[in-house]
Amino acid sequence: MHNILLVCIGNICRSPVAEALFKRHFPDKAVYSAGLAALVGHPADSTAQDIARAHGLDLSAHRAQQITRAMCTSADLILVMEGDQQNELATRYPLARGKIRCLGELPEGQRFDVADPYKKPRDAFEQAYAAIERGVDHWVQRIRQIG
Repeated sequence: MHNILLVCIGNICRSPVAEALFKRHFPDKAVYSAGLAALVGHPADSTAQDIARAHGLDLSAHRAQQITRAMCTSADLILVMEGDQQNELATRYPLARGKIRCLGELPEGQRFDVADPYKKPRDAFEQAYAAIERGVDHWVQRIRQIG
């Protein structure tokens, strides 16, 4: 599993943070992010950048990009932030259906969504970061198990 794609709506809050966390764990893998309705060319949200920086992550070079069929084709694993995004992506790109999973998908059928903090108070961003970190930690373990 070499190509990992993280997806949210605008690609400025959640997926850039998840991308940075995955890159920290897997510097040798191709990890990237995109949005279903990306704010193309925009930097990561300033609050998301502040919180990421407090955790040792640098989002300053991030620029939002729109998800494409080519991204879905080349990805080995596509992780979305919410169940609705999983359904939308599977509808848009049916051939990628088998590799689209939710970041909050845990063992034994447990699951959580990472709520969108866009245009919300800092606390919403803190909660999103904690949820993203929890999901990433779980997926990092799973990916290491399968090699």
